[in-house]
Amino acid sequence: MMRLDRRAALGALAALPLGGALAAERSDITGILARHMVASRAAVLPPAVMEAARHRILDTLGAMISGARMRPGLAALRYVQGLGGKGEAGVAASSFRTSAVNAALANAMCAHADETDDFEPVTKAHPGCSAVPAALAIGEKNGASGMDLIRAVVLGYDLGCRLLMALGPDSVRAGHRSAEGTSSTYCALGSAILAPLDETGMRYALSYGAQQVSGLWSWVDDEDHIEKAFDFAGMGARNGVMAVTMVEAGLTGVHDVLDGTHNLLRALSARPDPAAMVAGLGQDFFITRSAIKTYTVGYPNQSALDALLTLRREHGLSAERIAAVLVHLPSDAVGIVGQSAMPDVNCPHLVSVALLRGGVSFVDAHDAALMKDPTVLAIRARVKVVGDESLMDPAAPRGAIVEITLKDGTVLRHHTRFPSGTPENPLSAQAVEAKVMDLIVPVLGRSASQRLVDTVWALERLDNVRKLAALMRA
Repeated sequence: MMRLDRRAALGALAALPLGGALAAERSDITGILARHMVASRAAVLPPAVMEAARHRILDTLGAMISGARMRPGLAALRYVQGLGGKGEAGVAASSFRTSAVNAALANAMCAHADETDDFEPVTKAHPGCSAVPAALAIGEKNGASGMDLIRAVVLGYDLGCRLLMALGPDSVRAGHRSAEGTSSTYCALGSAILAPLDETGMRYALSYGAQQVSGLWSWVDDEDHIEKAFDFAGMGARNGVMAVTMVEAGLTGVHDVLDGTHNLLRALSARPDPAAMVAGLGQDFFITRSAIKTYTVGYPNQSALDALLTLRREHGLSAERIAAVLVHLPSDAVGIVGQSAMPDVNCPHLVSVALLRGGVSFVDAHDAALMKDPTVLAIRARVKVVGDESLMDPAAPRGAIVEITLKDGTVLRHHTRFPSGTPENPLSAQAVEAKVMDLIVPVLGRSASQRLVDTVWALERLDNVRKLAALMRA
């Protein structure tokens, strides 16, 4: 795909007939995005983008349905049941219907309840868990088609990830902000194309969304994964759908929230790069860049588990033969997964389980009792996780190195730069389907699950998203 650099992007902006000279500081980025959002309703997406969208929509629906039976999902359902609301959209794996805003909140918390949603390695965004529930909620409310849903999700990935690129992902995290929370509201704003908004309406939606952009890195201290599900997904999906429905209802707003004196980019970044919001827009799609997780665990653990299990498989290792395991992670990942209280996030724990059992199943990853199992703890005492600056590689930002020292003194080492599910090492459609079926069959049953999967594979031919939503009911 063609990619425009920032200088080219600014040159392209300056050439557009926007009613005046456009400088980097005052280039009507808001207008460029608003017009692109309107035009996205009729976009012809390249085949690779269509395939990526189907894979990530299915992957996220799988996360929603499986997450609906976990504590964050159950808590979200109880909460929105207490709110009531007009029955505009449904909540996954239940018969409950509520307002689009409430449904987006609950479904998004379900989508990040079990650490199986996708991840964009450069920006550190989790775009699917807010983009898909938001688009599904507005799509169900307004009777959108399957192709409409695809376009809205593709747009959501672009809006959320591009916001982080414009702010500077490292700058965001250095300021104690969560990249995931910061991006999620704009990921959800892709749903705006499913509402009857013109360019002005899109500008207002971008502004109402901007006022709600939030997210602190304090989520790392959440031991129950409930606030984390809200911080990463529920908050943003709710915010984005609220912004869209408020404008849909006739509320007016600010015209230039990304360009004015007190704009979003300047407010959240000391060195914003506005051109990154539009460089390659409509040609370079972030939905093709996100990684689908092979393991239902926090993303920094994917490469570590891949490297460990590769060594275990290639050398026929068992826990009894191992004296020590040293896991090298990117230095910015150690504070996230080094000693988390959540079993599906804690790297030493997951490595120990993988050594013991030869893999980490969905059940294993979410079994809190395993964190106190004496056999697992005995292995964990030999596992050390360290930060490694050499792994802070922009080309492979979530790689890992695992070094295993055997009791006979032999040292084995494997470096996984790109775990399976990344764009460089993608999962096949069959692998995505197998993963999702494993997640949803226990909730929906096999025949209903297969109907859902088959519907997503042909989503562009679906006349009404409500038919898809109906397949997600328990």
